[in-house]
Amino acid sequence: MMTGSVREDGFPSSGSTDMSPEQRVPEWGGDELADPAGAGADFDGDVLGVDPTELSDEDLIREVHSLHRTRLDTLRHAADSALANHLRRTAELETEYLARHPGREVDPSRLRDA
Repeated sequence: MMTGSVREDGFPSSGSTDMSPEQRVPEWGGDELADPAGAGADFDGDVLGVDPTELSDEDLIREVHSLHRTRLDTLRHAADSALANHLRRTAELETEYLARHPGREVDPSRLRDA
């Protein structure tokens, strides 16, 4: 049960830090869709992207780049269902990237002093 205040549009009021972006999107259903037969498809049955495990490394990077390039516009202006799909697809692709590159090189200039 949510105890914080909620705006008229169903989103928690600003200042709420206990909810992830996925939880703030009303249509978000988590990692799996309620109907397993429709997994990976939108409401019209259209496929929402190639399974990330089937992508070459080059295609995977291109898809991640495309999602990151469109991120702000999607966050600010897309319908809730489009944002939910964007979040889902980003998680799928980034999870696959990390699975393929568990020892990825970390740029020392990106580290902060503790």
